[in-house]
Amino acid sequence: MRILLIHSDYIRFEARKKAIKDAEELTGSQGSAENVLVAFVAVEKADEEGVESVTKQLVAEVKKTSKEVGAQSIALYPYAHLSNSLSNPKTAKKVLDEAYEALKQEGANVIKAPFGWYKGFEIKCKGHPLSELSRTLLPEGKTAEEKTEKKEAVVSHVSEALKTEDALKSEWYVLDTHGKLTNAKDYKYAKETEGLRKFSQYEMAKVRSVDQEPPHVKYMRAHEIADYEPGSDQGNMRWYPKGSLIKRLLEERVSNIVAGLGGMQVETPIMYDISHPCLSKYLDRFPARQYRLMSGDKEYFLRFAACFGQYLMKHDMTISYKNLPLRLYELSHYSFRYEKSGELVGLRRLRAFTMPDMHTLTRDMDGAKAEFLKQFKLSLKWMSDLGLEYEIGIRFVREFYEANKEFADELAKLAGRPVLIEMWNSRPFYFVMKFEFNFVDALNKASALSTVQIDIENTERFDIKYVDEEGKQKHPIMLHASISGSIDRNVYALLEMAYLNTQKGKKAMLPLWLSPTQVRLAPLNAEYLDYTKKIAEEIDQNKIRVDIDDRNETVGKKIREAETEWIPYTLVLGENEKSSGKYIVRIRETGEQKEMTLPQLITEIKTQTADLPYKPLPLPRNVSERPRFV
Repeated sequence: MRILLIHSDYIRFEARKKAIKDAEELTGSQGSAENVLVAFVAVEKADEEGVESVTKQLVAEVKKTSKEVGAQSIALYPYAHLSNSLSNPKTAKKVLDEAYEALKQEGANVIKAPFGWYKGFEIKCKGHPLSELSRTLLPEGKTAEEKTEKKEAVVSHVSEALKTEDALKSEWYVLDTHGKLTNAKDYKYAKETEGLRKFSQYEMAKVRSVDQEPPHVKYMRAHEIADYEPGSDQGNMRWYPKGSLIKRLLEERVSNIVAGLGGMQVETPIMYDISHPCLSKYLDRFPARQYRLMSGDKEYFLRFAACFGQYLMKHDMTISYKNLPLRLYELSHYSFRYEKSGELVGLRRLRAFTMPDMHTLTRDMDGAKAEFLKQFKLSLKWMSDLGLEYEIGIRFVREFYEANKEFADELAKLAGRPVLIEMWNSRPFYFVMKFEFNFVDALNKASALSTVQIDIENTERFDIKYVDEEGKQKHPIMLHASISGSIDRNVYALLEMAYLNTQKGKKAMLPLWLSPTQVRLAPLNAEYLDYTKKIAEEIDQNKIRVDIDDRNETVGKKIREAETEWIPYTLVLGENEKSSGKYIVRIRETGEQKEMTLPQLITEIKTQTADLPYKPLPLPRNVSERPRFV
């Protein structure tokens, strides 16, 4: 069970719409309390093994905290968003009902929000040291580790590399653009390096679990981008039409970048035989928890990257030195990693994800470093296209770093900023160095996006060879690259970035080329609907996603809802616009209203989206015809 306890001046809530079929019957749609300890509660699958135990713990924790903070009342509020490993509704309702009755019998002034309803609520946190607390409760006799081990013994395997990573002792430094290497704890962080300080602290602490809901989860649901899939294993998401569009645009963009570099796109299987002699050795060299399954009397694993198929393909190829560097690329739908349940919140870390994966063969280490630089520059461009703030981490085996200091310095200069360096005294994995572009979110958690590794093991392990000028066979050096990183994680970063921008006084929005609707047309009334449709057709012909708010609503409401949906450009169409051909365009990013002709508007949008992928509107053009997904 996950609980979030907030001591508040007040809470007010109202049930508005059933969220599930088994929603409880309402005795009243509204509720409120003052000087209240609000307990937001998510009952989890693990609690089904000990309902009585977790209920007693919930009651005890709420009573104790209520007394400590001096609350005069208690509110139990079912809140599924605290976990994506929810129990069945029957168990959850039973826990909440029994906790409510137990608190009442002990004399508490307690209210309970209705279970299974979408609710609006207003809360005012008091803001003292104990006013916000989170807790994880488990059935008695079970530890979190025991539960994890029990589940993983059935469906996953923890590689030796991952065990090594967990026990790995690293030394941390900051490398500045002048080549100066400073211990990360001694580095003098300034205002402009605050993100680097947060990234450094996160990496050195090695705490990956999340104890509160990150802001992007609210956005991904409110904007009907993605959601948890209760019918699958946790960490497997459902993507709605808007989210699918955003993903496909990102996929096309990174695929175009790789094609421009000379990457040859392939497809390979998602499952492999564990007994394969080369694969079985490699499994323990990759730091990932693995999904395993039986088919007949054979054991297989689901790929956790697109490495395996590309390795085996390269093994069977005839490769000349003239073919190098040789790049194979796959847009892997999907890759699978059995991530820990405590880390599975929203889109930041998933068990099933889309990973653009490229493997490059080079003649030698000099060729590998030259290719590494090219891919580093492409990753810089990727982050720029998305408008994301990021920090750079580069990880080295110390011996390799000492022999390649100038190369490390060149990377920091290219980045134009200090970078975090992790140093290993021995080589725990198959690579000698890697870089990662990391996004630091609103909870100060860092997540790797773009990444490239220099691999010195696997061409020998998989007997991948090329023929040199003298006709001799040699093992090349191999680079592993994902110019974008996980596509799903890019969506997480974009939504978190939107939230972080609001904290700076900016408007939350997506980049124009990724906005599901780029232009919203709002006719003044039904009289101007046909005219609006003609304007929409003209905009659409220029490959701009345009829709029409044709609902029988006031113009004010249509404009407010366009703002809520983060529509970049909104136009109201009436008699003045029809007769003059000029429009007052509301521009979300700047907040200005600007008079423009239609060609001027089209030119402005096309200028901003030039050379970026386009796909049509993912929903019916008329807003009135759209279903609700959330």
